[in-house]
Amino acid sequence: MNYAAPPPPAGGGLNTSPPLGNDRPSEGGRVASVIDALRTRPAARRALSTLSIVLFLAGAGMFAFPFATDIYADRWLQRPLEDKFGTDELRDQYANRAVRTGDPLTRIIIPRLGVDAMVVEGTSQAALRAGAGHYPNTPLPGEAGNVAIAGHRVTYGRPFNRMDELRVGDEIKLETPLAMHTYKVIAHPPGASAPCPNGACWVTHPHDWSVVDQAPGSILTLTTCHPKGSAEQRLILRAELVESVDRGPSAAMGG
Repeated sequence: MNYAAPPPPAGGGLNTSPPLGNDRPSEGGRVASVIDALRTRPAARRALSTLSIVLFLAGAGMFAFPFATDIYADRWLQRPLEDKFGTDELRDQYANRAVRTGDPLTRIIIPRLGVDAMVVEGTSQAALRAGAGHYPNTPLPGEAGNVAIAGHRVTYGRPFNRMDELRVGDEIKLETPLAMHTYKVIAHPPGASAPCPNGACWVTHPHDWSVVDQAPGSILTLTTCHPKGSAEQRLILRAELVESVDRGPSAAMGG
């Protein structure tokens, strides 16, 4: 871009004002001078070194945090949940609708995404450290109404990390102590304000509780944060029940 030269001073005289930057140090130069001065002082050098280490550790911690939560969820939560899922005690609790918050309620299997994870009862922060949790005021898997499950997208095993890749017709299985329920992904509602390009999921605001309201038929609603790493919005996906297969009392759970 071309800039016009400044007009001469009034009266036709020469413009004797000094060129900008010729005899006054720039802001960058002053900052560099201050840093150089600090480096010459032992205490200042130690402070700068400490600050550099702190900033490095903070950045490394932010990068490593999701991986640390994955290990925590898998080793200390998912494995014990799998062991408990196969017990007669849990089977009885499930049959009597008495599964406690934080205990395993169902296993979610999404073949297209390679997801196979335990889902606990409850959606509190503590419960969701397992990766995914069942909204307690919604039906149990296989029942009529709107079964709703929330899951993490970038931490604690990230079971719903690629939920936006699911397409209409993809299968989602919910295994319970009593039965195996198969759902198939359906298209987003006609009135969805921010539908996904694949025609299945959609985005809404984080306080849109209507997505877990009861609905006719037997449907499954999955919710997770959007965009990845942010709780600014919610990504929603729905599927409808197409098959339920009862499991005998001696059926092995969690295999």
